[in-house]
Amino acid sequence: MGETITLRGADGFEFSAYHEQAFTPRKGGVIVLQEIFGIDRHIRADVERWAKAGYEAIAPSLYDRREHGFTAGHDPEGLTAGVAHARATPLDQALGDIAACRDFLAERGKVFVVGYCYGGSLTWLTAGKLDGIAAASSYYGSLVQANAALKPLCPTIIHLGHTDPGIKADEVEAAVHAHNPDVPVYIYEGAGHGFNNESPERYAEEAADLARVRTRELFEAA
Repeated sequence: MGETITLRGADGFEFSAYHEQAFTPRKGGVIVLQEIFGIDRHIRADVERWAKAGYEAIAPSLYDRREHGFTAGHDPEGLTAGVAHARATPLDQALGDIAACRDFLAERGKVFVVGYCYGGSLTWLTAGKLDGIAAASSYYGSLVQANAALKPLCPTIIHLGHTDPGIKADEVEAAVHAHNPDVPVYIYEGAGHGFNNESPERYAEEAADLARVRTRELFEAA
């Protein structure tokens, strides 16, 4: 069973994180970075999925300084609240909290990062700015294109839905490969934004399964 623990960020602030030990012999630790909706049931389910795959997993609550334990529904009100929190959270602050998760997990082996939406952007930034990450898997992050020149410090892959209305997958791929031709950018036909999220309106099972296989293969090879 998962549990909520408390970690201390680089600025001394104590934030919460959803944590679960590996179900099987431990392969490493995974930092799971949230969508804009906070540590909701979908992110907790992803933490459990990683734990079942043999990874100690932790999902930091990145909005705690603004609203402790924030979660929101996938509706206009929730979207508005989540976007407001994301925009008001300094990126360096979020990276500091991610670094605290890295330090927590690193005592027991390699540390990996996977993130979705808001967390997908942070995963790309983490790969390029934080030492001590063994591999990173970024899903449909809106800030990847603007930061495409960033050089990952670890093996990194990117997942995009071809029908995502807010992120032009082909443009992101071109921007990333202009600066990082060796970074795999996977574009999933028939999948939109949030395709890993198992809510009925977003989930694309075939794309999600393939992206998870590719992410596990990346982590296991690191």
